[in-house]
Amino acid sequence: MTFSKSTLIAAATALFVSICAAAPARATPSIVIDVSSGAVLSHDQATAAWYPASVTKLMTVYVALEAARQGRISLETPVMMSPRACREAPSKMGFRAGAEVTLHNALVMLMVKSANDIAVAIAEGVSGSVEAFADEMNRASASLGMTQSVWYNPNGLPDQRQVTSARDLAILGRALYLQFPEHANLFNIGAMQLGKQIIPTHNHLLGRYPGADGMKTGFTCSAGFNLVASATRGGRRLIAVVLGAPNPILRTAKTAALLDRGFQSGAAVASLASLPSSGPTAAPDLREAVCHHRGPGAAQFMAEIEDASVPVGSGVPLLDTLSGVQQQQPHMNAKEIAHLPRPRFEPVPVYVGRAPGYVGPVARTRAPGAPVGEQPDLTAYAAQPEPGDANASPISKPAPDAVSLRRAKHAKAVKAARAAAARAARAEAATSDAGGAQASEIAPAPKPKAAPRSAAKAKTAAPPSEGQKRAVAPKLRSPAEPGKS
Repeated sequence: MTFSKSTLIAAATALFVSICAAAPARATPSIVIDVSSGAVLSHDQATAAWYPASVTKLMTVYVALEAARQGRISLETPVMMSPRACREAPSKMGFRAGAEVTLHNALVMLMVKSANDIAVAIAEGVSGSVEAFADEMNRASASLGMTQSVWYNPNGLPDQRQVTSARDLAILGRALYLQFPEHANLFNIGAMQLGKQIIPTHNHLLGRYPGADGMKTGFTCSAGFNLVASATRGGRRLIAVVLGAPNPILRTAKTAALLDRGFQSGAAVASLASLPSSGPTAAPDLREAVCHHRGPGAAQFMAEIEDASVPVGSGVPLLDTLSGVQQQQPHMNAKEIAHLPRPRFEPVPVYVGRAPGYVGPVARTRAPGAPVGEQPDLTAYAAQPEPGDANASPISKPAPDAVSLRRAKHAKAVKAARAAAARAARAEAATSDAGGAQASEIAPAPKPKAAPRSAAKAKTAAPPSEGQKRAVAPKLRSPAEPGKS
């Protein structure tokens, strides 16, 4: 059998194309829309399936606010921490089972701290169980036209079935601003304060980028660093969605660059409805690119930022506080904004416990469909996969060679705490070996040094008034991965 030269070339070309198609591409979906009109100002792979990570919590807020508008729950209703909520992975508040937090305080903690345990408490408080709440998330998503999204949990912790797209997240962000304008400040909180602790936002555009006023970040190794961001200039609000960034600095820089271009051009290139949609599909897993070999992805992402960057004019809030900076450098680019120091915000106070004078029901786990205040239904915990469960999502398993993203301060505190515990164990063993029955004649073992403050439990959070219920609030834990937020 013989083949012509053209046939062989065609076959080789087809093989090359198929190999390239099978190789994992470094996709970086993004979109910029005008909130008022819904016009799409720019888009790149905006309908590609993606893991949402913690931007899932925007949908959690939407469902909770809709339930409050329907009168099923109020912002003053306390939601109770269940054992299931307390088992969630960081980032988390770390409250004990049985602790109560008002729905409003819970929503603030959700947006600023990106607390995964609080997300479950909200879900159980609103719908009775995580599963029932996920059903509400999917119904709300469908009603908004988010045809590429499917939800299984309220916090975005890894589940390979839970996917969305940049287009769908832009639709969601727009709906939150248009349908709940009275709650727009939820997405613009620079820091919150619980007792003596001040917790800053993960959204690095706030206080740095001119007009930045929301919304939510997210990160897992499989999703990369995601961001749904909003900014307003001259009465015009834009939303930019960036998915799959290799690190938070490049995520901030690319989002700033896309917003700059959107504000300067203003020309619509499509509508949200006109972008092709094929329904939920499998999302790529970026674990290798984001948490193992970050160099190539970062280089490509930087090239995209260079292509999108335009000069930023004056009006950056942080620069207004730095003497002489604007005179020396009246224009900045997106990369420079991403490297500005963290601004200081007036923290929004939150507390643990009921609102002063509240006498209504407590929202907690119960039979799906039962009103707030019904007897809890403990079977709501049954569907939670335990560690090692065969039904657990494979992307939730940590990679043995993953690069640690723990904060150095937290790692140092953990190391010091372990050393203190080891000293205490050695002292106890020495006491036991030295005397046995004659232990009463031996001097007591030296008291081990206390663990660092960062590893100790915090004191009970002080309520805003004397009449408010007090509850124990342990010190917040540093997230194992700072962007699980």
